Amino acid sequence: MRYGLAACALMLAMQPALAGNQKEEALADSVRIALSRAIADPRPPVPDFTDVGERLDYLSWLGDMSVRLSKRLPDRQVRLEFLRTAWYESRRAGLDPALVLGLIQVESAFRKYAVSRVGAHGYMQVMPFWTRVIGDGDRSTLFNMQTNLRFGCSILRMYLDMEKGNLFMALGRYNGSRGRPEYPNAVLAAWRKWEHKPERKPELGPIPQPILEQEPVQNVRADGTVQKQAIAMPLDVR
Repeated sequence: MRYGLAACALMLAMQPALAGNQKEEALADSVRIALSRAIADPRPPVPDFTDVGERLDYLSWLGDMSVRLSKRLPDRQVRLEFLRTAWYESRRAGLDPALVLGLIQVESAFRKYAVSRVGAHGYMQVMPFWTRVIGDGDRSTLFNMQTNLRFGCSILRMYLDMEKGNLFMALGRYNGSRGRPEYPNAVLAAWRKWEHKPERKPELGPIPQPILEQEPVQNVRADGTVQKQAIAMPLDVR
């Protein structure tokens, strides 16, 4: 019975996704090298904020998205890890995280192991040929969450640049249906559902850096001698 349940779960995970077919195109060497470097970047999805307001906005977004996504990804740890990675990879590629979440909704319905009828893999339905063009050729890595999101965001960014910022055409390229309205319209409609508008707080300024040591403070003893004392005041509001 246990094996039967596992097989059913695998079959559900491997159901064909409603995705198109990204076309393998001839890329300029400079574009291919830039994409390869972006994919190979080993930095983990850990955001770094220099402003308290930005950090609060991020936490507000994370909480809001976690609630919205809870039915699709019921495991809280998995959900938060996914959202943190999606936010990081979106921002890293210069994309709106709401756009990326909308695209994932349309492409795979947030299924990590989704496979389309034409063989596209994972959350962002990346075609396996990309692992040969800009990766190490191992298509199984497209089922790794961060790898899949990094490939997908980098590819969409490339298409946006190729189309000179025309999102309608870039989404068509991503889906292999350039010039047709069905897919771009579906993604744009889903994008609106994932938009987040945080309540703006008064400007809080930059996050204070840890103070390791202040200038020595002079204390005058009762006998008239002066004692110098260094005061350490560690601050960490992150």
